[in-house]
Amino acid sequence: MSVRDPDSVFLPTKAPLRISAAAGLVYVAVALLIALNLPAQLFDPASVVFILAIGLIGIWRYGWWSIHLARAVIYRNHIFPRLRREADRRAEDPDHIFVLVTSFRIRPEVTYRVYESILRNAASYGIPTTVIASLSDRSDVDILDHVIGDLELPRHVTVRYMFQRGDGKRSAMAEVLRAVSRSMPSERSLVVFMDGDIRLPDDTFRRSMPFFCDRRVGAVTTHNRGIVDGDAITREWYDLRFAQRHLLMSSMALSRRLLVLTGRYSIIRADLATDPSFIDQLENDTVDHWRFGRFKFLSGDDKSTWFWLLRRGWHMLYLPDVEVHGFEELPDRKRFVVSSVDLMRRWYGNMLRINGRAIAVGPRPMGLFTWWSLIDQRLSMWTGLIGPSVAILMTVFVRPSFLLAYVLWIMGTRLVASAILGLQHGRFSFVWPSLLYYSQITGALVKTYVNFRYNRQRWTRQGISSGGPDGSLWSRWQGQVSRAIHGACVTAFLFIVALMLGVMPTPDLRLGETIARDFDRSIPSGDWWLAPAIAAASDGGSVRLPGGSVAVSEDSLSTGRRAVTLVGGGPEPTELHLSESLAGLLQSVPPPSQATGSGHYRIDCDGDNRICRIGLPEGGTIRIARAALIVEASALPRDLMPETPSDPVLASLHTASSLPLGPGSEPR
Repeated sequence: MSVRDPDSVFLPTKAPLRISAAAGLVYVAVALLIALNLPAQLFDPASVVFILAIGLIGIWRYGWWSIHLARAVIYRNHIFPRLRREADRRAEDPDHIFVLVTSFRIRPEVTYRVYESILRNAASYGIPTTVIASLSDRSDVDILDHVIGDLELPRHVTVRYMFQRGDGKRSAMAEVLRAVSRSMPSERSLVVFMDGDIRLPDDTFRRSMPFFCDRRVGAVTTHNRGIVDGDAITREWYDLRFAQRHLLMSSMALSRRLLVLTGRYSIIRADLATDPSFIDQLENDTVDHWRFGRFKFLSGDDKSTWFWLLRRGWHMLYLPDVEVHGFEELPDRKRFVVSSVDLMRRWYGNMLRINGRAIAVGPRPMGLFTWWSLIDQRLSMWTGLIGPSVAILMTVFVRPSFLLAYVLWIMGTRLVASAILGLQHGRFSFVWPSLLYYSQITGALVKTYVNFRYNRQRWTRQGISSGGPDGSLWSRWQGQVSRAIHGACVTAFLFIVALMLGVMPTPDLRLGETIARDFDRSIPSGDWWLAPAIAAASDGGSVRLPGGSVAVSEDSLSTGRRAVTLVGGGPEPTELHLSESLAGLLQSVPPPSQATGSGHYRIDCDGDNRICRIGLPEGGTIRIARAALIVEASALPRDLMPETPSDPVLASLHTASSLPLGPGSEPR
């Protein structure tokens, strides 16, 4: 066999350094521009709700991410080196290796490199190996013959091929496994599951097979990198995904369990892979759904094989020091967003379809951490949307400046997360933070979409789909129901977030003071917010009023025996329109300074630097500073405080009323 080594040619791709440098300059410039132009109002007490909402969800999500990070570091730096030493020391050569390779319309040059790498590994390892190529086209046979002719295979390596039926990857894999079972493999034989676009560097077999010396290990999988055919953004997106996968798989492997057995390159014990129930689940895996009934998995074979092993308690290991390279490209290279969303729909659809029954197995066969990780897969599609929902609601209903603060928060947190991913992955790009946020938000939206449309499946490369609209009455009805349930859940989610933020009125939440301080705009009518604001204020405290017209009813002015000050002011003057029932409570002598119309009398306390006071029946007092009062009654008000109040508290308020009061400030 020739010893030509193409490893130096076919290496994982990455974007040019100039792309990362340019992205870094833009990133820093935008961050500085936002930071230097944040309005002062953003730091007033009204921002506490926004900061708490963003901070709490950040603590939850980044706390969980930090746990994965810590576990990954422990596994790669402490646990796995010990496993590697033990595996190398106790290495037992397998009796036979069966390599299952499925190919479907892959470019000839890629097919050549893939099979060349497999045969080179089999030849150098020295263990009897049978490579079974599941092919879809006669031209693949010609390529395979070409590879065999170039390499001069040794006697212990055998190559066979089988043609696929054309109804998907699952049936092709099942046919190969039945062929393997007819060879009567021993307990020490292994089956390699590979896609037809994965190239194996030298010594991949030699470095990944020894871990089966531990009889509890049912399967292993390895680190992935991409040889990406696409532009710089596509290359960085794939590399970022592999960096995230590297961290998550390392974390899960600490529990001797994984969340998937990738079809790119995984090894399973032959006696398990040829078990009739294993083959049947791989070929005919189905999902039972309360609305869609029972339907078959289209893709997701790696989830079916994983679930079979997980349910039976087999250990699964991740080998971070063994790397395989996949030839990657988007379904439509000219449309990044459309293609990435299509891929996410397939990935996350398979994840959610298997997730429910995996959770139902319970923590006993898989461990508590693995079980909770499965639950988090369902939670993350909603918790990931809380941050942007909070930012949008606060921006629309409170103050536009909150959007700037949220963008700055995202830029900072995603930069730190990307840098940490880069450290454990071996490289970093300033394109990553933006792509990380894009993947998180788009992925969460795709998950919520798929969550209500379990039956819709599509495999782009093979052109196979199921569960989509077919024009029938049943299909149209199911589509309408899916949209209705999806819309109701999203509406409920936004409603709950809005209630938590206080941007919606609730009779049992005392959020009036916060809302009154936050809203720097006119509230033309209604005082639903005033009563809880006054109730929340302490004796001698104050409530900030918005600018514009505020209609006040008698029911809203209830202080008990406390004295509460209503402070007007802001971008525009505040006018309090008192109802007729409140006219008799206003104590004023001399006549009002200004009449505003028939039956309406105006006292402009702001203009004369006076402070108005309303005595309440229960003994409390409402003091009003820097606000105009309009009494909607025909009787004249009876009492007006003198310009120099004798009461020391009112005297201090009187002095403060002549000072400019900005938004969020309080009288002294």
